[in-house]
Amino acid sequence: MKPKVLVIRTAGVNCDKETEFAFSLAGADTHLYHVNQVKEKNDLKNYQIIAMPGGFSYGDDLGAGKILSLELLLWFKDQLKEFIAKGGLIIGICNGFQVLAKTGILPDADFKQTVTLDANDSGRFEDRWVYLNVPRPTSHVPQIWLRDLPEIINLPVAHGEGKFYAEKGILDKIESLGQVALRYVDSRGQSAKYPFNPNGSLNDIAGITDRTGKVLGLMPHPERFMFKHQWPYWKENEISPFGLKFFENGVNYFK
Repeated sequence: MKPKVLVIRTAGVNCDKETEFAFSLAGADTHLYHVNQVKEKNDLKNYQIIAMPGGFSYGDDLGAGKILSLELLLWFKDQLKEFIAKGGLIIGICNGFQVLAKTGILPDADFKQTVTLDANDSGRFEDRWVYLNVPRPTSHVPQIWLRDLPEIINLPVAHGEGKFYAEKGILDKIESLGQVALRYVDSRGQSAKYPFNPNGSLNDIAGITDRTGKVLGLMPHPERFMFKHQWPYWKENEISPFGLKFFENGVNYFK
Protein backbone atom coordinates (compact mmCIF):
# COMPACT_ATOMS: atom_id res chain seq x y z
CA MET A 1 0.00 0.00 0.00
CA LYS A 2 1.26 3.48 -0.87
CA PRO A 3 1.93 5.79 2.09
CA LYS A 4 -0.47 8.75 2.23
CA VAL A 5 1.10 12.19 2.03
CA LEU A 6 -0.67 15.39 3.11
CA VAL A 7 0.66 18.51 1.38
CA ILE A 8 -0.64 21.63 3.15
CA ARG A 9 -1.02 24.90 1.27
CA THR A 10 -2.41 28.32 2.08
CA ALA A 11 -2.36 31.83 0.62
CA GLY A 12 1.10 32.64 -0.70
CA VAL A 13 2.41 29.06 -0.82
CA ASN A 14 3.67 28.50 -4.36
CA CYS A 15 5.55 25.18 -4.38
CA ASP A 16 2.62 22.97 -3.41
CA LYS A 17 2.01 21.46 -6.85
CA GLU A 18 5.69 20.69 -7.31
CA THR A 19 5.87 19.05 -3.88
CA GLU A 20 2.76 16.98 -4.58
CA PHE A 21 4.23 15.91 -7.95
CA ALA A 22 7.54 14.96 -6.31
CA PHE A 23 5.86 12.65 -3.80
CA SER A 24 3.61 11.21 -6.51
CA LEU A 25 6.64 10.49 -8.70
CA ALA A 26 8.28 8.79 -5.72
CA GLY A 27 5.26 6.46 -5.41
CA ALA A 28 3.10 8.07 -2.71
CA ASP A 29 -0.66 8.55 -2.48
CA THR A 30 -0.71 12.36 -2.40
CA HIS A 31 -3.37 14.71 -1.04
CA LEU A 32 -2.99 18.46 -1.56
CA TYR A 33 -5.31 20.53 0.65
CA HIS A 34 -5.70 24.14 1.71
CA VAL A 35 -5.20 24.53 5.45
CA ASN A 36 -8.91 25.34 5.82
CA GLN A 37 -9.78 21.99 4.22
CA VAL A 38 -7.42 20.29 6.67
CA LYS A 39 -9.32 21.95 9.51
CA GLU A 40 -12.60 20.60 8.13
CA LYS A 41 -11.27 17.08 7.58
CA ASN A 42 -9.53 16.99 10.97
CA ASP A 43 -7.78 13.71 10.16
CA LEU A 44 -4.00 14.05 10.38
CA LYS A 45 -3.87 10.55 11.84
CA ASN A 46 -4.84 9.12 8.44
CA TYR A 47 -1.54 10.18 6.86
CA GLN A 48 1.99 8.83 7.14
CA ILE A 49 3.79 11.95 5.84
CA ILE A 50 3.04 15.67 6.15
CA ALA A 51 4.72 18.13 3.79
CA MET A 52 4.95 21.89 4.26
CA PRO A 53 5.95 23.38 0.88
CA GLY A 54 7.84 26.53 0.00
CA GLY A 55 6.56 29.96 -0.92
CA PHE A 56 5.51 32.98 1.10
CA SER A 57 2.63 31.88 3.31
CA TYR A 58 0.34 34.84 4.01
CA GLY A 59 2.91 37.04 2.30
CA ASP A 60 5.32 36.50 5.23
CA ASP A 61 3.71 39.67 6.59
CA LEU A 62 4.79 39.02 10.21
CA GLY A 63 8.00 37.26 9.20
CA ALA A 64 8.60 34.16 7.11
CA GLY A 65 6.17 31.38 8.08
CA LYS A 66 5.03 33.11 11.26
CA ILE A 67 1.27 33.36 10.60
CA LEU A 68 0.98 29.77 9.35
CA SER A 69 2.96 28.54 12.35
CA LEU A 70 0.50 30.26 14.70
CA GLU A 71 -2.41 28.77 12.77
CA LEU A 72 -0.98 25.27 13.07
CA LEU A 73 -0.40 25.71 16.80
CA LEU A 74 -3.95 26.97 17.30
CA TRP A 75 -5.72 24.27 15.30
CA PHE A 76 -3.43 21.23 15.20
CA LYS A 77 -0.94 21.27 18.08
CA ASP A 78 -2.31 18.17 19.81
CA GLN A 79 -2.80 16.31 16.53
CA LEU A 80 0.73 17.13 15.44
CA LYS A 81 2.10 15.92 18.76
CA GLU A 82 0.23 12.64 18.29
CA PHE A 83 1.36 12.38 14.66
CA ILE A 84 5.01 12.80 15.67
CA ALA A 85 4.69 10.43 18.64
CA LYS A 86 3.28 7.70 16.38
CA GLY A 87 6.25 7.94 14.02
CA GLY A 88 4.91 10.01 11.13
CA LEU A 89 7.35 11.80 8.86
CA ILE A 90 7.33 15.57 8.30
CA ILE A 91 9.25 17.61 5.74
CA GLY A 92 9.32 21.41 5.60
CA ILE A 93 10.91 22.99 2.54
CA CYS A 94 11.98 26.66 2.53
CA ASN A 95 8.89 28.43 3.93
CA GLY A 96 7.92 25.05 5.35
CA PHE A 97 11.22 24.94 7.25
CA GLN A 98 10.50 28.42 8.57
CA VAL A 99 7.09 27.18 9.75
CA LEU A 100 8.57 24.11 11.48
CA ALA A 101 11.12 26.30 13.25
CA LYS A 102 8.54 28.81 14.44
CA THR A 103 6.09 26.18 15.66
CA GLY A 104 8.91 24.60 17.66
CA ILE A 105 8.53 21.27 15.88
CA LEU A 106 12.21 21.68 15.02
CA PRO A 107 14.65 21.06 16.51
CA ASP A 108 13.14 19.32 19.56
CA ALA A 109 9.45 18.67 18.72
CA ASP A 110 8.56 20.39 22.00
CA PHE A 111 6.56 23.21 20.34
CA LYS A 112 8.82 25.89 21.81
CA GLN A 113 10.67 28.04 19.31
CA THR A 114 14.44 28.00 19.83
CA VAL A 115 15.75 28.54 16.27
CA THR A 116 14.78 30.79 13.39
CA LEU A 117 15.48 31.61 9.76
CA ASP A 118 16.42 35.28 9.58
CA ALA A 119 16.90 37.78 6.74
CA ASN A 120 19.77 36.96 4.39
CA ASP A 121 23.02 38.76 5.21
CA SER A 122 23.10 40.02 1.62
CA GLY A 123 19.88 41.95 2.23
CA ARG A 124 18.42 40.54 -0.96
CA PHE A 125 16.47 37.60 -2.31
CA GLU A 126 18.91 34.78 -3.20
CA ASP A 127 17.95 32.54 -6.11
CA ARG A 128 20.79 30.21 -7.14
CA TRP A 129 22.06 26.62 -7.22
CA VAL A 130 24.20 25.69 -4.23
CA TYR A 131 26.54 22.91 -3.18
CA LEU A 132 25.51 21.02 -0.08
CA ASN A 133 27.34 18.64 2.18
CA VAL A 134 25.35 15.70 3.53
CA PRO A 135 26.95 14.87 6.91
CA ARG A 136 27.64 11.21 7.46
CA PRO A 137 25.13 9.34 9.65
CA THR A 138 25.75 9.36 13.38
CA SER A 139 24.68 7.04 16.16
CA HIS A 140 22.47 9.80 17.51
CA VAL A 141 20.09 10.50 14.59
CA PRO A 142 18.91 7.89 12.05
CA GLN A 143 19.34 9.00 8.44
CA ILE A 144 15.87 8.71 6.92
CA TRP A 145 15.28 11.52 4.41
CA LEU A 146 18.93 11.67 3.27
CA ARG A 147 19.70 7.96 3.01
CA ASP A 148 22.10 6.97 0.18
CA LEU A 149 22.78 10.54 -0.94
CA PRO A 150 26.40 11.32 -1.86
CA GLU A 151 28.55 13.53 0.32
CA ILE A 152 28.14 16.56 -1.98
CA ILE A 153 24.90 17.36 -3.79
CA ASN A 154 23.41 20.29 -5.73
CA LEU A 155 20.01 21.87 -5.09
CA PRO A 156 18.51 25.29 -5.84
CA VAL A 157 17.65 27.88 -3.20
CA ALA A 158 15.22 30.78 -3.49
CA HIS A 159 14.58 32.82 -0.35
CA GLY A 160 14.91 36.17 1.34
CA GLU A 161 14.92 34.87 4.93
CA GLY A 162 17.09 31.77 5.04
CA LYS A 163 19.80 32.55 7.58
CA PHE A 164 19.74 29.78 10.18
CA TYR A 165 20.19 31.30 13.63
CA ALA A 166 20.18 29.95 17.18
CA GLU A 167 21.79 30.98 20.44
CA LYS A 168 25.13 29.31 21.07
CA GLY A 169 23.80 26.78 23.58
CA ILE A 170 21.06 25.63 21.21
CA LEU A 171 23.45 25.57 18.25
CA ASP A 172 26.00 23.51 20.16
CA LYS A 173 23.28 21.07 21.19
CA ILE A 174 22.09 20.63 17.59
CA GLU A 175 25.67 19.98 16.50
CA SER A 176 26.50 17.58 19.32
CA LEU A 177 23.36 15.52 18.74
CA GLY A 178 24.04 15.20 15.01
CA GLN A 179 20.89 17.02 13.92
CA VAL A 180 22.50 18.99 11.08
CA ALA A 181 21.13 17.50 7.87
CA LEU A 182 22.74 19.74 5.24
CA ARG A 183 25.49 22.37 5.12
CA TYR A 184 26.34 24.94 2.47
CA VAL A 185 29.79 24.27 0.99
CA ASP A 186 31.83 25.11 -2.10
CA SER A 187 32.45 22.73 -5.02
CA ARG A 188 35.24 21.01 -3.07
CA GLY A 189 33.01 20.40 -0.06
CA GLN A 190 34.71 23.07 2.05
CA SER A 191 33.09 25.73 4.19
CA ALA A 192 32.96 28.99 2.23
CA LYS A 193 31.45 32.43 2.46
CA TYR A 194 28.90 34.11 0.19
CA PRO A 195 27.74 33.19 -2.40
CA PHE A 196 28.36 29.53 -1.47
CA ASN A 197 26.61 30.17 1.82
CA PRO A 198 23.84 32.29 0.28
CA ASN A 199 22.36 33.71 3.46
CA GLY A 200 24.98 33.73 6.23
CA SER A 201 23.59 30.74 8.11
CA LEU A 202 25.49 29.95 11.31
CA ASN A 203 27.75 26.93 10.89
CA ASP A 204 26.67 26.90 7.21
CA ILE A 205 23.48 25.08 8.21
CA ALA A 206 21.03 24.54 5.35
CA GLY A 207 18.79 21.98 7.06
CA ILE A 208 18.23 20.15 10.33
CA THR A 209 16.24 17.20 11.64
CA ASP A 210 14.67 16.44 14.97
CA ARG A 211 16.38 13.85 17.18
CA THR A 212 14.56 10.95 15.51
CA GLY A 213 15.50 11.97 11.98
CA LYS A 214 11.83 11.79 11.00
CA VAL A 215 11.23 15.54 10.84
CA LEU A 216 13.35 17.40 8.27
CA GLY A 217 13.50 21.12 7.56
CA LEU A 218 15.66 22.51 4.77
CA MET A 219 15.96 25.78 2.88
CA PRO A 220 17.00 24.29 -0.51
CA HIS A 221 14.27 23.00 -2.83
CA PRO A 222 14.57 19.26 -3.59
CA GLU A 223 11.22 19.35 -5.44
CA ARG A 224 12.91 21.50 -8.11
CA PHE A 225 15.43 18.79 -9.00
CA MET A 226 13.35 15.79 -10.07
CA PHE A 227 15.00 15.33 -13.47
CA LYS A 228 18.65 15.71 -14.45
CA HIS A 229 17.86 18.28 -17.17
CA GLN A 230 16.66 20.71 -14.49
CA TRP A 231 20.32 21.23 -13.53
CA PRO A 232 21.84 24.07 -15.60
CA TYR A 233 24.93 22.05 -16.63
CA TRP A 234 23.29 18.71 -17.35
CA LYS A 235 24.60 18.53 -20.93
CA GLU A 236 28.19 18.96 -19.84
CA ASN A 237 28.21 16.70 -16.77
CA GLU A 238 26.44 13.52 -15.78
CA ILE A 239 24.47 14.07 -12.58
CA SER A 240 21.69 12.41 -10.63
CA PRO A 241 18.49 14.32 -9.78
CA PHE A 242 19.33 14.54 -6.09
CA GLY A 243 16.00 16.09 -5.15
CA LEU A 244 14.03 13.01 -6.13
CA LYS A 245 15.98 10.92 -3.60
CA PHE A 246 14.55 12.88 -0.65
CA PHE A 247 10.99 11.98 -1.61
CA GLU A 248 11.83 8.38 -2.49
CA ASN A 249 13.45 7.99 0.93
CA GLY A 250 10.34 9.29 2.67
CA VAL A 251 8.06 6.97 0.71
CA ASN A 252 10.34 3.93 0.98
CA TYR A 253 10.58 4.35 4.73
CA PHE A 254 6.98 3.10 4.95
CA LYS A 255 7.21 0.60 2.13
